[in-house]
Amino acid sequence: MTTPASYTFLGPEGTFTEAALLQVPGADVARRVPAPTVNAALDLVRDGSIDAAMVPIENSVEGGVSATLDAIAQGDPLRIIREVLVPITFVLVAKPGTPLTAVRTISTHGHAWAQCQVWTAKHIPDAEYMPGSSTAAAAVGLLDADCPYDAAICSPFVAERLGLEVLGSHIGDVADAVTRFILVSRPNVLPEPTGADKTTLVIPLPEDHPGALMEILDQFAARGVNLSRIESRPTGQFLGDYFFSIDAEGHIADARVADALKGLHRISPHLRFLGSYARADRREHSVARHTSDEAFRAARIWVDSILRGD
Repeated sequence: MTTPASYTFLGPEGTFTEAALLQVPGADVARRVPAPTVNAALDLVRDGSIDAAMVPIENSVEGGVSATLDAIAQGDPLRIIREVLVPITFVLVAKPGTPLTAVRTISTHGHAWAQCQVWTAKHIPDAEYMPGSSTAAAAVGLLDADCPYDAAICSPFVAERLGLEVLGSHIGDVADAVTRFILVSRPNVLPEPTGADKTTLVIPLPEDHPGALMEILDQFAARGVNLSRIESRPTGQFLGDYFFSIDAEGHIADARVADALKGLHRISPHLRFLGSYARADRREHSVARHTSDEAFRAARIWVDSILRGD
């Protein structure tokens, strides 16, 4: 796998996404370009302007990041080559000298707002929410003389860097919240299997009928492949038309995973393989004896012997 020389991330500078990118070896000295949206970041990779993009895909509190799930499921194919986990801590900030009692409107990313509902309801119950493209963008907006909101929810790092006044610390509803980020590149040589891997897929339903989802899940269950995430997303074509975004334990180089993907392709020929890559937590999977690579190899040898007439 070629090491990326340039990166983009959901900006501006100081986002949790940049913090995730800086966990990638060499990213701190590589070219880094902030992008205003997830789509913009992925487009820079697709058109060859940038080698790889870091974007959020899942939060331990709010679940999947719909903007990423939708953007990566469409357009020219991309590959996930790494995942990164970042603990999330939020602060409420405003221009210096602004008291908490003066806050009437707050801006931040939608996922951040959803994770701070208990604190805001208790301390500023009448405050209105104004959506922001990212937590850092909302904080930067406060520096504008014509900023339409009074406060922002962002990371402590951004608050300190911008010199904003912190009106509330550790305001997240869940103290140990974590966001999962993915590093995405154009299709290339896959990362080598490590024994603690994850495979991400997009599976459209070619036909909606009773048991359609069960047919998909059976491909994994019959081969002992555990799923760590499954979400349905609308295709946007018409009401009721969905695809499934799935994370499966294992690497496509594992016999059980490869066999499951073959079965899925027969059911849904337009499924999209988004990558096999090392888990960020390095947690190895428990593989039953009958779904091990050795078991698949022995079964193939047995069938071949019958076909040869041995």
